[in-house]
Amino acid sequence: MKTKLILTTSVALAVACAAALATAAEQKQPDGYPYAGPPAPALKPLQVLLVTGCDYPGHKWPLTTPVLAQGLREDPRADVRVIEDANFLDSTALDRYQVVVLHYMNWKTPGPGEAARANLKRFVENGGGLVMVHFACGAFMEWPEFVNLAGRVWNPKLRGHDPRGPFKVEIVQPDHPIMKGMQPFETEDELYTCLDGNVPIEVLAKAVSKVDKKDYAMAFVLNVGKGRVFHSPLGHDVKAFNPAVLELFRRGTAWAAGKPPVQ
Repeated sequence: MKTKLILTTSVALAVACAAALATAAEQKQPDGYPYAGPPAPALKPLQVLLVTGCDYPGHKWPLTTPVLAQGLREDPRADVRVIEDANFLDSTALDRYQVVVLHYMNWKTPGPGEAARANLKRFVENGGGLVMVHFACGAFMEWPEFVNLAGRVWNPKLRGHDPRGPFKVEIVQPDHPIMKGMQPFETEDELYTCLDGNVPIEVLAKAVSKVDKKDYAMAFVLNVGKGRVFHSPLGHDVKAFNPAVLELFRRGTAWAAGKPPVQ
């Protein structure tokens, strides 16, 4: 009885397999090859590479990175991939993305080598976008040309920032695509006063220091070759990534990628 059952089951399986193969053979693609299954889903139009994984110890990137990534994903066009190894910048896979978001500073750690730096420079100059978050202005201190990409970089000889606390961010360029429709907002953060450089930039938002009463850029943009750069020193910790700040980075990321920001 068992032998008959096994034979019957084997025959049934063989018939089912043969039927499946016959069905596949009948379904031809336009080029005449057998049907290979449904096509892979189309890539979202905004491919974002978020580079993190190292920072000054006071900047808890394992906590802030998921918050920033989720904020960027609020743009329905965005597919955000998080990489915790900046050496990925050396990869030819960089060209799969429209924009690189640097939430990274190689504090007392060797940064990516010359090949990675040259690849990032090439990526931006050829039309890729770059977004700088908080202390990314202090990355690649061994690379003097980085200021040409970042617009402004950390100068450790300057006063670093106001004591962490609340301040108001004012809109300077309300008609810029990134800022259009945004209102001044309150945040609790480090108001950076340490950015330095002479590269031409367009300031989009500012804040007044409570220490020296001077204006400091809280968001600015520049063009590098065919590429666009959005830079903001906001984002010290999870609390600093409030809804308005996340909206600012979301808009800045879309703009850097050459796409209209979602309002």
